[in-house]
Amino acid sequence: MALLNKIIKLPQPGKISGLTVEEALLLRRSIRDFRDEPVKLRDLALILWATYGLSDPVEGFLTTPSAGATYPLQVYVVVGSRSVIDYSEFLDPGVYRYDPERHVLILVRSGDVRRELMQAALMQGFIGRAPVSIVITAVYERTTSVYGERGRTRYVPMEAGHASENAYLMTTALGYGTVAVGAFRDSEVSQVIGIGGGETPLYIMPIGVPITRRKIVFEELAGFFTERR
Repeated sequence: MALLNKIIKLPQPGKISGLTVEEALLLRRSIRDFRDEPVKLRDLALILWATYGLSDPVEGFLTTPSAGATYPLQVYVVVGSRSVIDYSEFLDPGVYRYDPERHVLILVRSGDVRRELMQAALMQGFIGRAPVSIVITAVYERTTSVYGERGRTRYVPMEAGHASENAYLMTTALGYGTVAVGAFRDSEVSQVIGIGGGETPLYIMPIGVPITRRKIVFEELAGFFTERR
């Protein structure tokens, strides 16, 4: 059994995708049907970095804009059995917390808990079938201590949306798919990923290789616009 607090050093971020930002925006869709294939660790590492990773070690800025650089979000990864592969070795199943300052995963719970997460998310089956799910949580106090109630009602939800879109675009660029899920029981998700009352889950984002993906090119879009001008 894997030891809790075990640290997984992730592959360093770098340019590995074959899509431009423009192409990722064009192709981004909400995906709920996934192939029975593992996610590569180097790809998961880049998705996590894009979602909420360190982009400026001097200023301490992350990839997601944050009100006053208060950075209230936390990112967890629910990994299934034989679901994340690094060359020929699989990452131990469990719940991991992403540490953006070190670009590492920290094991917080052992075992394949995808079914528990699915149950907490109102039995949405694709969450149980996806090899990996990112769970984005918020520590509201980091932002409300500076901005008061406006931080809770406006700034933190905005930041979660920024992080979610980053995850969407990077998963698309790397050939995966995801969907932002907000329908779940907060207390049950918190129990599954092992967080206390100081954090609130905001998103579940299952990730995997899509079974199908609609293909579209910019020429098709241009033709559509031209017909309507």
